[in-house]
Amino acid sequence: MTVTKQNVQFNAHGLHVAAILNTPEHAEGKNPAIVCVHPGSSCKDQTAGIYAEKLAELGYVTIVFDASFQGESEGEPRYAEYPAARVEDIRCAVDYLTTLDHVDENRIGVLGVCAGGGYAVNAAMTERRIKAVGTVVGANIGRVNREGDPIKVLEAIAQQRTAEARGAESMITQWIPSNQAEREKAGMTDIDLVEAVDYYTTPRGQSPNSPNKLKFTSMGSVIGFDVFHLAESLLTQPLQIIIGDVQGAFGSYKDGHELYKRAASEKKDLFVIAGASHYDLYDRPEPVNQAVEKLGAFYKENL
Repeated sequence: MTVTKQNVQFNAHGLHVAAILNTPEHAEGKNPAIVCVHPGSSCKDQTAGIYAEKLAELGYVTIVFDASFQGESEGEPRYAEYPAARVEDIRCAVDYLTTLDHVDENRIGVLGVCAGGGYAVNAAMTERRIKAVGTVVGANIGRVNREGDPIKVLEAIAQQRTAEARGAESMITQWIPSNQAEREKAGMTDIDLVEAVDYYTTPRGQSPNSPNKLKFTSMGSVIGFDVFHLAESLLTQPLQIIIGDVQGAFGSYKDGHELYKRAASEKKDLFVIAGASHYDLYDRPEPVNQAVEKLGAFYKENL
């Protein structure tokens, strides 16, 4: 099915958020719609955009956007990762969809990839206009960043905040080491870390809207955030979880199983794609197509 792509903006907590609206050909009347949410460090032009376009080809109106403070969206300080803002972005994307004449406000779903999957789950718990929730290699970004020595990191964040309050420049760090020497020094041999570098820093997936920059002090709120908090009582919508069985450092395999166990949803499914790694499900045709086929059937039943 032919898809029309349109650059649009919507308002989120006073900021203009840059988005791509995908509309299937001949989308007449009221149509189901899906909000697609990108991973941490990512943007609308990467993996979430791939899923948004493929779902639009199946007949869904889809919207994918750059998180506020990132990419082409407004917001200062730049490169900040604020979980509360990320969740509010999703709610505001739903707001925007409800203003479109060709969208059925009673058939809106959400799909998130990696950290975007965690944020999608968290938003759905308190956003009852979201009727179906899908995740692809969904990860709990707070858990990921609490591993290692979070107290040491929080102490460093505290010192940096004090320095910046006294006039120091904002500290901008990286999501992943971007050169070979840094990767070797960090001992980056885990499959998720190696493939993250391959995806984000090579022509495979790199985008000017995903510059591998992160405001260091914003990670304080990330470390204290649990995207699955209250899933046992508030996550009641139909839920489709998709993961690969090749496990890596980002832990989407174990987060997928934890979410499946914790979610209050009466209708939930955990689909494991054999032989697929975390980043295979970002853009590799065969596993992505398997995921899209599963998602298409899920949304067809629940939207």
